[in-house]
Amino acid sequence: MNRDALFAQIPYFWPDLNEEEYALYDCLVYSKEEVERIRTATRDVDMIFRKANRLLRTLPDETLRLLGYPEASLPFLRDKALPQETIIGRYDWIVKDGALKLMEFNADTPTFIKELFDVNRYVTTAFGLDDPNVGATELLRSELRKAIIAAWQRLAKGGTPKIVFTAHDDNIEDKWTTRFLQETLDLPSEFVALHELLVERDGVYTPSGERVDVLYRQTYPVEHLVDDVAPDGTQIGVRLLELNEAKHVSLLNPLSAFLMQSKGVQAFIWELYENEMFFDETERAIIRTYFLPTYLEPDPFLNQSAYVQKPAFGREGDSVILYEKDGTPFHKEALQTYANETAVFQRFDELPVRKTNTVNGTIDTHYMIGCFCLNGRPSALGARAGSMITNNQSYYLAIGTQKENNS
Repeated sequence: MNRDALFAQIPYFWPDLNEEEYALYDCLVYSKEEVERIRTATRDVDMIFRKANRLLRTLPDETLRLLGYPEASLPFLRDKALPQETIIGRYDWIVKDGALKLMEFNADTPTFIKELFDVNRYVTTAFGLDDPNVGATELLRSELRKAIIAAWQRLAKGGTPKIVFTAHDDNIEDKWTTRFLQETLDLPSEFVALHELLVERDGVYTPSGERVDVLYRQTYPVEHLVDDVAPDGTQIGVRLLELNEAKHVSLLNPLSAFLMQSKGVQAFIWELYENEMFFDETERAIIRTYFLPTYLEPDPFLNQSAYVQKPAFGREGDSVILYEKDGTPFHKEALQTYANETAVFQRFDELPVRKTNTVNGTIDTHYMIGCFCLNGRPSALGARAGSMITNNQSYYLAIGTQKENNS
């Protein structure tokens, strides 16, 4: 089976993006033990983030501003609407030389879902490998349903909830990621494009006038939402957050997920670790093992080690700059959309490199491992391969494990 035949059998997938190869006809092979190590690390660091979130909710606005949160989001950040801190989060890992180091946590609106929960099994089968993500979609369905129930119960209404999934209709990745979640939930629901939602003073409505009870915004980041303004000047994004706070609608992921999204949280956790505060010795051992030193200024790295500057709410490598230990930049991403926003500074550990098969031949690529965590439970994992910085031109690389010898 060739690449075209492989991906042609997968409905509602985008093996190419912007007329460029995205999904590789290749597979990274791990042992089952290596997969389990990544999941164990994911479970452990997720425990750290969830504990840190409890402390974040007690902080004054002044401190939250330092961590990069948009001013318009501050009134809503302490809202603990659901038992779950986040429903779907993704941890991005450097797995190299027997060690695992956490690069960042995409707590609020991670993508890469369709690829790992669905497409991975097609690729591993084509390469005669086992899919390490078998059973992950069932766990995803279970956690989605728990979240929908919790989101509906907080509204204290009778009857049956109106569930709506939303995304930008003109972005194929966002749209089909969201539609995959809707399909996985397998409950009565509707997809409504973002631009078609009616955000009124008393609630959110579909174009046909049905009131929305639960709105799943998997690919609609809060840091963008708070800037949305209607043609008449209404701050429509802020209004949506007000409606959620007033329990006229329930948003998923909840706002507690956005509270963990800032990369400033990693600097916050590292500061608590260095000052021996808040975390017990078991938790400190997890931080020492898996976290990279991260700060809100570069000074700790000067004349000590290479470091990376990245925006607190940046995505896909946008605005990332790599520095030598003397402070000289040696790599700067072309896109600098977030250059003037709050940044964090993290020790630079280079991603591992492998020979990767592409439609243009075999090339050397750096690769990082993404592992999803569903309400505290580690789940599907896969790789992004590309340049030194994972960006919007990086490939999707499946992960497989060797088949068990049953003879």
